Amino acid sequence: MGCDGGTIPKRHELVRGPRKVEKVDKNAELVARWYYCALSQEKLCRPIVACELGRLYNKDAIIEFLLDKSADKTPMEAASHIKSIKNVTELNLAENPAWSGDKESIKGDKYDDIQSARFICPVVGLEMNGRHRFCFLRNCGCVFSERALKEIKSEVCHK
Repeated sequence: MGCDGGTIPKRHELVRGPRKVEKVDKNAELVARWYYCALSQEKLCRPIVACELGRLYNKDAIIEFLLDKSADKTPMEAASHIKSIKNVTELNLAENPAWSGDKESIKGDKYDDIQSARFICPVVGLEMNGRHRFCFLRNCGCVFSERALKEIKSEVCHK
């Protein structure tokens, strides 16, 4: 039956080694950067702003962060470099016509495709889902894929 004195435990049964560090899924981390505000961790909703580091924020979360500078509230690491509203740029994002995320009723039995994105590049049509690099122009806020900027090779807004 076991444990009746007839069994001798092996070393690997007695000694426990160091635990393995859990690794974060790279795809999930990239998708989370494009779907959630870096400051409030809520879903991104218009108006969306970006800092010079490329992090995406909800504009109302940034305004609340800048207004509430009380001593008891510790500065958030995600937005500690933002000192005023001039440090962020409001983004002009192109909607993805194939995206149906908020249009359907969510009952919990729906499959969420995390690779389909809410926004796309207006020039090339690449989805903003974390697989491709995107850039925004600081003077107008237009967002394009890095591939589109390499093809056109101009610093002027394409719209």
